[in-house]
Amino acid sequence: MKNEIHFIHTADLHLDSPFLGLKHLPGELFERIQNSTFLAFEKVIDEALNRNVDFIVIVGDLYDGEDRSIRAQAHLRQQMDRLNQAGIHAFLSHGNHDHLSGHWLNLDMPANVHIFHKEVEWIPFTTRKGQKVHLYGFSYPTRHVRVRKISEYKKEGEADFHIGLLHGHCESSRSKHQPYAPFSIKELLQTQMDYWALGHIHKAEVLHENPYIVYPGNPQGRHKNEEGEKMCCEVQINAAGQTKLTFIPTAVIRWESLAIPCVEGMNFTDLYLTCVNGMESMLAHKECGVLLEIILSNASTLSTEIKEKIDNGEFLEMIQAGLEMESPFIWPYKISKQKQKTNPKAIQDPTFLNVIDQSISDLLAGEELDESLSPLFSHVYASRYLTPFDEKTKKQLLIGAKELIGDRLVVKMGGKINET
Repeated sequence: MKNEIHFIHTADLHLDSPFLGLKHLPGELFERIQNSTFLAFEKVIDEALNRNVDFIVIVGDLYDGEDRSIRAQAHLRQQMDRLNQAGIHAFLSHGNHDHLSGHWLNLDMPANVHIFHKEVEWIPFTTRKGQKVHLYGFSYPTRHVRVRKISEYKKEGEADFHIGLLHGHCESSRSKHQPYAPFSIKELLQTQMDYWALGHIHKAEVLHENPYIVYPGNPQGRHKNEEGEKMCCEVQINAAGQTKLTFIPTAVIRWESLAIPCVEGMNFTDLYLTCVNGMESMLAHKECGVLLEIILSNASTLSTEIKEKIDNGEFLEMIQAGLEMESPFIWPYKISKQKQKTNPKAIQDPTFLNVIDQSISDLLAGEELDESLSPLFSHVYASRYLTPFDEKTKKQLLIGAKELIGDRLVVKMGGKINET
């Protein structure tokens, strides 16, 4: 249609993510995982080409680290060149992971690539159908951008469509991501943009419709906390402001979990077949590889001998044996026992509770907690990703520690609280 724009919205590619903690996996599988961010991005580009879009936007964290490996830059350039050959432009911004203050050997991008600078700016663009589009955005100058950059977004000039790009944190979100470049939905609406392309949150979410305000999530999950489908967005907006949004699957490997209920009298064969059947059923509905955590509920009903085989890893090795690595595949990487929820308030001894509470108060009032954490903040690598804890965060850490003490005591006592 002539009087519309058609584009792909993606973010948080995290190209060349190191996937720390997974080197224990079989070599072939670990190599697949290492390449997954690249392959997922290729799927994004495939979709842009197949759907013949006008342009794509990538909203922050193209690379996983501020050093931007040559491998990651070369891959990005190759994909941008594919778009260039098809006459498709790309508008990119850098986020907190790949901010402009990092150190890297720069690899120039093709002429179709437009990269936002450190200050909020607008880039005019005319589509092949003659539609005038103004795109607004900025790249993170440093890792920690805590100011309200949204206040700097202003519609400029005459255009058929105005598109905002913002890598940041929505204040109404429950996300645990760092609150960088914070904004409210109200602030975004006040700019009167036709579409807000967001990045930073790794879960797809539509915050508002008409105009659409969208987090596409990341194209490829990188650990078990990024379970489920991963996608990019196809966006079509016509002259009347009507928007059609389509989420497109992109992940080449999905992180999933499988709950296995344990029952009284379940023997070793029963448990094995229940897990295998559950895995086969899950794989039948998947078009990509699956990294699976098997979670056993009510595991206390299992015999001591079975629990021993689970704890020493033999049961997991038994399930892994003979699994094929052809795509789609499924690989159980971990077996967990679902923890029974306990409440440390159940510990009735007031003397003990008073000691715990007094310790928390002392740690908050003194410097012991800061001294305990100082090696972490001074670590050559960890310090890049951490910011000093405020008093609220310190209190939450100590309360969490109190709850953990209560949980461990309940486990040690076999689920019973000693009130003497």
